[in-house]
Amino acid sequence: MRKAAEAPVEPRGRSRGITGSVRVQNRHIIYVQGYDPRGLAQYYRMFRTELRKFGRLYDVATTVTRPKNTGDGEIASWSIETKADDWQTRTAYDFLRFEDFIQRDLAQPIWTTVFAAVWIYWRLIFRGTIARFARANWRFATFITYPHLMLLAEALCAAGIAWLFQRGLNWIGVPSWFSIPAAAALFVALLGTTLKYTEQKTYLLYLLCDTIWTWEFSHRGRPEWDQRIDRFAEHLCKVARSSNAEEIVLVGHSSGSFLAAEILARALKRDPALGRHGPRVVLLTLGGNYPIVGYHAAAQDFRDHLRALAVEPSVDWIDCQARKDVMNFFHFDPIAAHGIELGPDKRNPTVVMVRFREVIAAEHYNLFRWQFFRVHFQFVMANERPHPYDFFMIVCGPVPLRERMAAPDAALAIATGDAAAREFGWRRLENAAPRDPMAARDLSDQEPPARSRG
Repeated sequence: MRKAAEAPVEPRGRSRGITGSVRVQNRHIIYVQGYDPRGLAQYYRMFRTELRKFGRLYDVATTVTRPKNTGDGEIASWSIETKADDWQTRTAYDFLRFEDFIQRDLAQPIWTTVFAAVWIYWRLIFRGTIARFARANWRFATFITYPHLMLLAEALCAAGIAWLFQRGLNWIGVPSWFSIPAAAALFVALLGTTLKYTEQKTYLLYLLCDTIWTWEFSHRGRPEWDQRIDRFAEHLCKVARSSNAEEIVLVGHSSGSFLAAEILARALKRDPALGRHGPRVVLLTLGGNYPIVGYHAAAQDFRDHLRALAVEPSVDWIDCQARKDVMNFFHFDPIAAHGIELGPDKRNPTVVMVRFREVIAAEHYNLFRWQFFRVHFQFVMANERPHPYDFFMIVCGPVPLRERMAAPDAALAIATGDAAAREFGWRRLENAAPRDPMAARDLSDQEPPARSRG
């Protein structure tokens, strides 16, 4: 899955050298949410809470402003200042909003959602898409099947009660022409009520809506999403032209991974010199699930965008994956797995394996590992233990993302070491080849085989 060794790509603009260069002082983050109806309010609360944890873990001072919406309300922005003994950074943070679309999906009638999702799932089976998911990552295939199994279980329970009700009516002499429709009505009422009032525990309707959305998005059936993605692509172009940041990081988490890839690809169509204006542009995808779009035959435009990003020399793409996250594709090459063969022209993405066991405190890990949504969000939450992968150090720290992934040992030394270790870390970063695949593998090699983990 790793790329063959390549000629190093010279850093651009203000990213050159150790004095003022490898050390980031200004960074611009553009964050693309996944399919999450909670949106800005919940995310900002989580961000602020996790930022405080980050500050305590690394003994740094952090301040964050309140979010401010743009005039159209589609982007919320805030800034973070971070101060350590020997470095200081300022981060502009843009949160791209989709929750209005997602909330509209979840407001659909229950039976509209159920019938549409079941119809789509059976089409996925008969077209072989579920089988492709299973070959790529059986855990994800199980996860996407879970709501349909849960729906079947609840339907069987409701059907059993309705059948007993119908038999009871017949036993007391009620004719079948009345008892059968009455039992059917009871079945519908029971199942609908169960779906509604168990949603906070099962997330069944939410996951069914997610299935419908990804299917329709893959088939270009959501023009409002495409239009907003185009506007976000234009926003990225404007930031690249006007920002004083040393690096711009476009972050996509969960379903935001393929949305962020779309935004960057469309931005490059608008401005082919996007990554050459001065700030380095990096796409960071976390817990990605590209096949839920890319494995559909109708998604040729998306696969073409992946191809373009894979060979684009002016941007970097880093894709982080974790075995414990059932909602992402693990040990997965987003390019080759979509049948895109590029040979020596391929330069993106750099795939990085993250082991959550090493970022969560040992006393919390056994409970943590079974909370699947919590595991999925660990990609964008604070660490409990210092580690080369740390989302908030990526957002607030002094080390550029590309160098962080090329020399993770040095990045960790800068965050946690004494003065001599920090100086060694900076020199290590200065000498590290930015695109050295062996250096990038240092982080992924912390993920042992499943058998050794128990």
